[in-house]
Amino acid sequence: MKTYNNSTYALLGILTLDCRTGYEIKQRMDQSLNHFWKISYGQIYPNLKTLVTDGLATVKVMSQDGKPDRKEYFLTTKGEEVLKNWLKEPLQHIANERNEVLLKLFFSRHQPADQTQSLIRHYKEELQKKIDTYEAIEEMIGTNYSQNPDATYWLYTLDYGKRTTKAAIEWCEATIEKIK
Repeated sequence: MKTYNNSTYALLGILTLDCRTGYEIKQRMDQSLNHFWKISYGQIYPNLKTLVTDGLATVKVMSQDGKPDRKEYFLTTKGEEVLKNWLKEPLQHIANERNEVLLKLFFSRHQPADQTQSLIRHYKEELQKKIDTYEAIEEMIGTNYSQNPDATYWLYTLDYGKRTTKAAIEWCEATIEKIK
C-alpha cells in the first residue's frame, strides 16, 4: 500500500469534518490543528490533487457567477480506509522540538544573567497566552460541539497542549530561580 506524508493524512481527517474547499480546510486547520500541526495552502492544494488522483477523494467543480469555479472535495471509501489504516499504524518517530528559547538558553553564558531571565520571563508570558487560548478553545468546544462525536478526542488533544504548556511554565519558574 502506498504511504503518504502526515499532512496528507491530516487532510483525509479534515475531510471527515465536512470541510469541503481548500479555504475551509485551511480555516479548520488554523483553528484546531495549527497548535500542533501546521500546513500551508502550498501543501493543501497539491495534497488534495494527490488524494483525487489516487482515488482517496473526489472533487466536484461548481461554477460561480463572476468568481472562479468552486472545488469541493469529498472523502471516498478508499480514502476513509487509508485514514483508518494509518491511524492503526505505530508511530514512526517522535518529533524533535525546535525551540528558540532553548537554543538561546544553551548559549546564554555569553550574556548577562538578567538578560537570560528576561528571555525566560517573556517565554513564560507567551506560554500563558497559549494556556488562555487553549482554555477559550475548550470552552468553545464545550459550548458549540458538545454533541459532536469528535469533540472528546479534540479535548484529549487540547489537554495534551494544556499540560505540556503548564509544565513549560513550571520549567520557566524553576529556571529563573536557578539563574538568580
